[in-house]
Amino acid sequence: MNSLILSTATRLIVAILLMFSIFMLLRGHNQPGGGFIGGLIGATGFVLYAIASGTKEARAALRVAPQQMAMVGLGIAAVAGLASALFADPLFTGQWLFIGASGDDHGLPLSTVLMFDIGVYLVVMGGILTLVFALEEEI
Repeated sequence: MNSLILSTATRLIVAILLMFSIFMLLRGHNQPGGGFIGGLIGATGFVLYAIASGTKEARAALRVAPQQMAMVGLGIAAVAGLASALFADPLFTGQWLFIGASGDDHGLPLSTVLMFDIGVYLVVMGGILTLVFALEEEI
């Protein structure tokens, strides 16, 4: 599409959508949201960019092949699920690491739940973009 208004507005909208998708990803394990909805929102930004500028430019803006993104995400999610085996807990039991914890200060909590959400985010975003880019290149 050769619309100057759409291509100009898309740059701002994509940035907003990507920031919002990261926000939804990070709040997901405590409140509604998470990797799935965050991945859908992030993919929507790149789909909009592909509509405005073409698939070739959208792939260049993504900088990573969407299939690779999905494979890496699947690996991250699998590692997060299997991490509980190190502590003899059932599969996909959340494990927490508190960085800088001392006394009353709990420190920075990192969890396998967040790691799993990041994996799901990458799988959903990579899968949707693989499908959409393939369909758009056929047209």
